[in-house]
Amino acid sequence: MIESHLSLLIVVIPLIAAPVVAVLPNGRAPWLFSTLVTWSVFYLAILQLANVSTGGVVSYELGGWAPPWGIEYRIDSVNALVALIVSGIAAISLPYALTSVAKEIPEKQTSLFYAAFLLCLTGLLGITQTGDIFNLFVFLEISSLSSYALISLGRQRQALTASYQYLIMGTIGATFFLIGVGLLYAMTGTLNMQDLSQRLPEIFEHRTIHTAFAFIMVGFALKLAMFPLHLWLPNAYTYAPSIVTIFLAATATKVAVYVMIRVIFGVFSLHLIESTPTDELFLLLGMAGVIAASISAIYQTNAKRLFAYSSVAQIGYMVLGIGFGSVLGLTASFVHIFNHAIMKAALFMALGAILYRTGSNQVKDMRGLAHKMPWTFAAFVIGGLSLIGVPGTAGFISKWYLVLAALEQQSWIVVAVILTGSLLAVAYVWKLVEIMYFNSGPNASSKTSSEDIKEAPLSLLLPLWLLVIANIYFGFDTSLTVGIAEPAATMLLGDKP
Repeated sequence: MIESHLSLLIVVIPLIAAPVVAVLPNGRAPWLFSTLVTWSVFYLAILQLANVSTGGVVSYELGGWAPPWGIEYRIDSVNALVALIVSGIAAISLPYALTSVAKEIPEKQTSLFYAAFLLCLTGLLGITQTGDIFNLFVFLEISSLSSYALISLGRQRQALTASYQYLIMGTIGATFFLIGVGLLYAMTGTLNMQDLSQRLPEIFEHRTIHTAFAFIMVGFALKLAMFPLHLWLPNAYTYAPSIVTIFLAATATKVAVYVMIRVIFGVFSLHLIESTPTDELFLLLGMAGVIAASISAIYQTNAKRLFAYSSVAQIGYMVLGIGFGSVLGLTASFVHIFNHAIMKAALFMALGAILYRTGSNQVKDMRGLAHKMPWTFAAFVIGGLSLIGVPGTAGFISKWYLVLAALEQQSWIVVAVILTGSLLAVAYVWKLVEIMYFNSGPNASSKTSSEDIKEAPLSLLLPLWLLVIANIYFGFDTSLTVGIAEPAATMLLGDKP
């Protein structure tokens, strides 16, 4: 019985839980209830992925209204995998949040914090489940509004500015997307994505369709922080509480990339892409994002901001996969959505553990920390190696498929950009490794004396090392990532190689 309602339960459970958490007394009760909810949703996401992996596409009609008249949740291996990523990161992050939130967020705000967290989770999961393009906008706004609130809870005053900047850019992005949806509805009379994909081929040459496509792409380029529309992201990641940075960095931009892929190849199909310079534009912006953001990361003095720029560069890799418009290219993008989620969550968890002990994420305050926090440092190094793309880590698999996609189309300049991006990643990861391990000078933190610094508590290390082990495991076993991504890419592209 429960299996026939999985797609609905995955969205409804955190949605109902959010107001319940909001009225719980501040303290551990909201955390405990939220943890139970996230792990329940994660379990349901695993069941859902298992179902679609064996049974194909699942269609769920809300309210008994058959699509395209009613709202449909349409689940295939693509969005089931993204739902697994989102729910899995949330489930792993909540145990980490017990200690982290107690340190960074006032106790009187904990109930509201976990309520906003569950609403953000609801929005992101809803985006992965829905087959209705306007419903997608609704869930996008649920996740965005709660994200603004979560970021603003950072203790530094700059968190409010970062949240406001994100709100402005996010609102502009949502407006662009909604205008595009309105134009599509005016031309087709439907909002169901499957129905749109069948009706659009007849009117592909109409100028309104091209305009709608442009508005939707700009809207999501803002949402996923695609270069050069990324300026809101560094401040948002830098000043948000550690647990918020971990969750958003690992999920929000990945869901936006998924939606972009779904809309481009699942709604508009390749015909429109090939008749416009869209693929060349994606390749150009992807390459520019990889190089420019990686160079910017090298010069950052705050470690969270450094890895925020790194996220912009990693989004560039995913955009490159979209630009190739091939099975190998989309496979690389899907695999990198998964792999980057676990590697970046691990890195930000390591930085959160450092912040917990030192009270700072400034690079200058990390001198000699490797000797005092060896387990945190080891986890950081492995996460950094995965980010670089060293063989034996999950990051290598992503870049390997991206290089194969580039070689398939003889795009030697893209291969050079991928290799250059990896070398730049070595530079900014080594910058932190050097100061944490080889610089033995006194720690410069004004909040914590050098003698007081010790290893992070177990409640922070266990979730961190779970993700680190996942980075190594998925560097060898690709049956889940590539095994799902490749058939999904083939399904979206049809007969195109």
